Amino acid sequence: MTDAGGTTQRPRLGARLWAWLPDRIDRRVVAAAWATLVVQIGIVGTGGLVRLTASGLGCPTWPQCTDGSFVPTPELAAHGAIEFANRMLTFVLVAVAILMFLFVVRFRSERRDLFWLALSIGLYVPLQAIIGGITVLTNLNPYVVGLHFFASVVLVALATVLVYRVYTAPGARTSAVPRWYAAVTHLTSAAVLVTVLVGILVTGAGPHAGDAGAARNGLDPELMQHLHAWPGYVTFGLTVVLLVGALRVAPALRLWVGLLLAVELVQIAVGLLQARTGLPIVLVNIHMVLAVCLVAAMTAVVLHLKAPVPAGRAVLDPDIPDLDRASVASGRRTANP
Repeated sequence: MTDAGGTTQRPRLGARLWAWLPDRIDRRVVAAAWATLVVQIGIVGTGGLVRLTASGLGCPTWPQCTDGSFVPTPELAAHGAIEFANRMLTFVLVAVAILMFLFVVRFRSERRDLFWLALSIGLYVPLQAIIGGITVLTNLNPYVVGLHFFASVVLVALATVLVYRVYTAPGARTSAVPRWYAAVTHLTSAAVLVTVLVGILVTGAGPHAGDAGAARNGLDPELMQHLHAWPGYVTFGLTVVLLVGALRVAPALRLWVGLLLAVELVQIAVGLLQARTGLPIVLVNIHMVLAVCLVAAMTAVVLHLKAPVPAGRAVLDPDIPDLDRASVASGRRTANP
């Protein structure tokens, strides 16, 4: 750019930054979407370590770590350092969320779905941090702690949708499976939700409260473990049905249902092992991380129930036989030359 005198002017920083941002989905957008999912799953693992090492009140207040200090004092020892480190990881989530938003803002008019997903996740992260602060201010009330975990479940589901959308084209979508298959999938999703919710109650009744003085929810831990297993086994049985169905009528879902089943098998194995070995910290933390991985895998299966409609093709019911589908398409072409 040159001025009236012929001297060269460099573009302003804002203009250069805007020009650097992606104007379409590229490797940076894909990487940011995957980073969003990874950090949302990862924070569940680090948060679990805080609870399992009894460091939930390592910083006894919020937003400060202790009265008069935002950082842990030597008196707080290792518990304070663990809780403070987990709080600092929130800024990693914020940084990734901001980056994801910036990477889609330039082509937001073409991909409103990515824009709103990135914005929703970006706004949800500070809300999650506030819920985490409330858990401290309520001395680790088990129901507030459970809400804190469930907020991460929602974030992981949103991040999974974000990753899926990055790889798919916008526009009309049509069912890729028969109606009965979609119904079984949604029933499986409900079973997963019940399994996660009951698991939260089990944790609130168990020994890992996050602090020696934290209250429990008063439920019978042994009974809750059995109640937690039932929806888990229902989920597993329904997933087997989905896998058999995918092999016959839904080839596009074989990979995703297989992944879902694999996560369930590992989760069941870890759950049984931890129950029989006195709930060791390592296994409980793996079990927590696998819970959100289960949600991510289930979300991926649901998302693949529909597929983009190829340009120029009508949206047809997958339950219509092939000959009828051809006649329907032909009739629509006749009616809409």
